[in-house]
Amino acid sequence: MIASYKVLSAVLSYPTAELQAAADEMIEALSLEHLLSPDDCAAVGTLIRTIAEGDLLDVQSQYVDLFDRTRALSLHLFEHVHGESRDRGQAMVSLLERYRESGIDIQANELPDYIPLFLEFLSLQTPDEARAMLSEPSHILAALSERLLARGSSYAVVFQTLVTLSQSKPDMEILSGLRETEIEDPNDLVALDQMWEETEVRFGPGDAQDDNCPRASDLLRQMEAQPVVKAQPETGERL
Repeated sequence: MIASYKVLSAVLSYPTAELQAAADEMIEALSLEHLLSPDDCAAVGTLIRTIAEGDLLDVQSQYVDLFDRTRALSLHLFEHVHGESRDRGQAMVSLLERYRESGIDIQANELPDYIPLFLEFLSLQTPDEARAMLSEPSHILAALSERLLARGSSYAVVFQTLVTLSQSKPDMEILSGLRETEIEDPNDLVALDQMWEETEVRFGPGDAQDDNCPRASDLLRQMEAQPVVKAQPETGERL
């Protein structure tokens, strides 16, 4: 298993007390594996510390504001290229089939293009396979990084790290199209759907392959993506 992808999956998941408690182990896993560059490892470690040391209700609220209330920051890959079109549904079916072929059991409240789930899948591949599959949506990851940077969010470092791990240069034409989808009102669903770039995303040589995570240790269980509970407290320092 590639522990670093598992850690990055956890970092992008809804913050929980269990996630906060696992901060030291997560940082240690990144350091021991040496998959990330020293700079990326340090930056992700800082984000993990920020989440772990923050008031839980505050970090949960900030997470919801970023990823659940702002569609331009959606953690669902296909939403950025297919919007609500029929193509998105077909892409979901194809990816879900690959997951099932490899033994992944997706819960009823999970969609296959959810980035933390996709990263858990990558954690079960060989390094070369994971890198190749990560390169396919690299333009989406780059766009999310830029959007988070523009908002002053520390979560941008995760997407910058993923682009680096993909070892691919994002398709600039597609990235330019995604940049144009940034809109002033994140709740203007009609405007957003009209601007989605209809670009097909494929994972690997066929569809996307996956293995059901053998979540063997307590640490890995702590790192699993948790159901999103929409906590709405007052926010403090921005993540």
